Amino acid sequence: MKVSKPQRNFFNAYDVLERIFNNTYNGIAIVNLDGDWLKVNESVCEIFGYTRWELFNMDINNIIFIEDLGVHEKKYEKLVRGEIDKYRVKQRYFHKDGSIIWVLIYVSLVYFKEGRPHMIWQFSDVTNRQKNQDKLKTMLSVAKEQNERLSSFADIVTHNLRSHSGNLSTLTEFLEEDFSNLNTNENFQLLKKAVENLQETVSHLTEVAKIKEIEDSKMQVLNLYDYVEKATYNIIAMAQNAEATIYNEIDENITVKGIPAYLDSIILNFLTNAIKYKSKKRIPIIELTSSVEDDFVVLKIKDNGLGIDLDKFGNKLFEIYKTFHSNEDAIGIGLFITKNHIESLGGRVEVSSEVDVGTEFSIYFKKG
Repeated sequence: MKVSKPQRNFFNAYDVLERIFNNTYNGIAIVNLDGDWLKVNESVCEIFGYTRWELFNMDINNIIFIEDLGVHEKKYEKLVRGEIDKYRVKQRYFHKDGSIIWVLIYVSLVYFKEGRPHMIWQFSDVTNRQKNQDKLKTMLSVAKEQNERLSSFADIVTHNLRSHSGNLSTLTEFLEEDFSNLNTNENFQLLKKAVENLQETVSHLTEVAKIKEIEDSKMQVLNLYDYVEKATYNIIAMAQNAEATIYNEIDENITVKGIPAYLDSIILNFLTNAIKYKSKKRIPIIELTSSVEDDFVVLKIKDNGLGIDLDKFGNKLFEIYKTFHSNEDAIGIGLFITKNHIESLGGRVEVSSEVDVGTEFSIYFKKG
């Protein structure tokens, strides 16, 4: 008995390419160097809304958005000269229904058997993506304008409040000079204290209003080790009074991008807080270390103080006028301003803490 060999289905390479050409999701067209369309698939027709016959018998430039007529020119010349193998452009067209569509076009040069060069154009309709990008740009533009208005408003308010609180303070001084018996007047003393509190609040608000995002070009390259050494020296009396030990274990060659006054303020605030909120059960120890993570230098400041209940206060830790211990000097402004300083430099701050064990702040600065 003779067994026949299994039949095999062979496909002509041309048939395979034809199937791919006609069934691919993206639009594909073969175009000669004069810009005439020689062959298009059904997806091209769906993108533009025209039949093949209509596309072949029209000047494609007639449906291109007038501002986008020259987008191919420079890249096309490089392609023809052999300087590049392919290029990509984004172009607007008028759909048959009159609407404007955004099309991403990939162009490459191919040579057929006859040796004549032709172009393969691949089309992707990106209209919805472009609309979303335009919406996002509009929203960002509105947000930027609103931020500028708020910034101007804050500047005006803080300036006027500063003037009025200063006038009130001067008036209370005049009254004290003219009427010596006011020193024993309880209501006047309450008024005087209220004016002092107002001035302090205005001072805090003025500091907050000054904080704005800093451009990279306006920042300096600063040696982190040197700034920690300087901050430690500036609080040496406070540290000695608290019997605190400060270890500066930062890499001496590491640099960050920043503004000198901001970096000073950031380091000083965390150091003074570590001393201010020390535990009475142990001698204060503060450790400062550094590491590099991607594009950031991470400054870690670790203490063995009172610690913070992050489950209870974690989401309020950096809010203005929030305090978490019974320290009489605490007014809840330092961490708020410090966090804003860090973020204005393009960084961020993270915290881990355990009650009666200690706290560690991780401050991310841009690498210098």
